[in-house]
Amino acid sequence: MGGRRAGRVVLREPTLDDEDEWIARMRASRRLHRPWIKMPMTPADFRAYIARQTENPSRAQRIACRTEDGALVGFFNVSEIIRGQLSSAFLGYGGIAEFAGRGYMTEGMELVLREAFTSLGLHRLEANIQPGNVASKALAERCGFVCEGFSERYLKVAGRWRDHERWAIRAEQWRARR
Repeated sequence: MGGRRAGRVVLREPTLDDEDEWIARMRASRRLHRPWIKMPMTPADFRAYIARQTENPSRAQRIACRTEDGALVGFFNVSEIIRGQLSSAFLGYGGIAEFAGRGYMTEGMELVLREAFTSLGLHRLEANIQPGNVASKALAERCGFVCEGFSERYLKVAGRWRDHERWAIRAEQWRARR
């Protein structure tokens, strides 16, 4: 995945060159992300984030940038990629507060789905979303994900076990939407 473009957004791998912008935008987006996700906001944490993608072949971390000026508008983390009979992965994502509500994340998500179901060859992509995260659930639904269930105390976020709804999309669902 990477270097894919759709209209106003390009999707690419984050690099160490993105550190300053990443940290500034994540700090400015703290209120948008809290309590849903906790993102790297220090140089050391950002470098560890980059290292996870290069050290782990079961991850595909991407940032969405505006084509007009390269501004970082969001991120997508495809993780725990499982090959073989399962052919599945998990998806985490978040937008940048300054650009919220402008459709950039929808365009970025469409690029992620295209890559997941073509070049990555996945059959299923799952996003686990906290019930109160209305914006994240709306993005998933807008892009064809279906709510499959509820998991109590599913994932530890910012030191607390939190409930999540299980949203997923399969390759055939994605193809049917196109």
